[in-house]
Amino acid sequence: MKEKLGSNSLFYFLVYFIAILAGIVTLYPFLYIISISISSSAAVNKGEVFLWPVGLSFEAYKHVLKNPGIWMAYGNTIFYVVVGTSFSILATTMAAYPLSRKSFCARRFLNFFIVFCLYFSGGLIPSYLLITQLGFYNSRWVMIIPVLLASYYVMICRSAFSSIPEEVMESAIVDGANDIQILFRIAIPLIMPTLAVLILYYAIGRWNNFFTPLLYISKKELQPLQILLRRILIQSSSELLSQEILKAEEKGMVSLQVRYVTIVVSTLPIIMVYPFIQKYFVKGIMLGAVKG
Repeated sequence: MKEKLGSNSLFYFLVYFIAILAGIVTLYPFLYIISISISSSAAVNKGEVFLWPVGLSFEAYKHVLKNPGIWMAYGNTIFYVVVGTSFSILATTMAAYPLSRKSFCARRFLNFFIVFCLYFSGGLIPSYLLITQLGFYNSRWVMIIPVLLASYYVMICRSAFSSIPEEVMESAIVDGANDIQILFRIAIPLIMPTLAVLILYYAIGRWNNFFTPLLYISKKELQPLQILLRRILIQSSSELLSQEILKAEEKGMVSLQVRYVTIVVSTLPIIMVYPFIQKYFVKGIMLGAVKG
């Protein structure tokens, strides 16, 4: 018993040690970025910030938040996330429900077709030609329609619908309910934990999506926040600096902080929303993991 307890103690020690180490490695970049963003420009320029803020200052936030460009990009991103996620969840449930019904005649063929799409696609150039010919170039719909469905999420939703007992569906049919009523009044409420997880997945994917607007949106008034962040980080853009006359040294110091402030501003909403949906993760994934 002592030997077994000793071996278990060593195992738990290693598990906790690895977990703590992974937490530190994961959290340090976030803490460093936040510390840089709220430190004084002089401390940042001298490289004095390593863990905690030095010389608390919010000047960089003032330079960023007073610029109308970031609010326009924020508005575009919120529109793409809210509208796109709503359309995606509706389309996912409408596609997954019939695939979960054994009475649906084309069930096997369409399931195979969805699985096939997980591994193969038309390619970048054919997709670009198709989307531009459909008139989606420089349109808000290019952020919604071409990425409307994710095959993997349809399969998760289909498995969740399949886990609903057949007796429930049969009772609803006996009571005179049709498929639309069963879907919206019975099936969807029963798999809400799974839908909560899919909503978060879709929302995060659309919030972080920069490749689609990079290809298909050239108008700045339609570009999301991630394109603005990319310009600032990669192209060293100074467009978020205020139009006030700054000295060259001050401008260089502020522009460095502007990058970190933009990172904080662009990731903060998702970080704030995640804790409210986290409780659905385990329950939602396990609900669709019984049948398939």
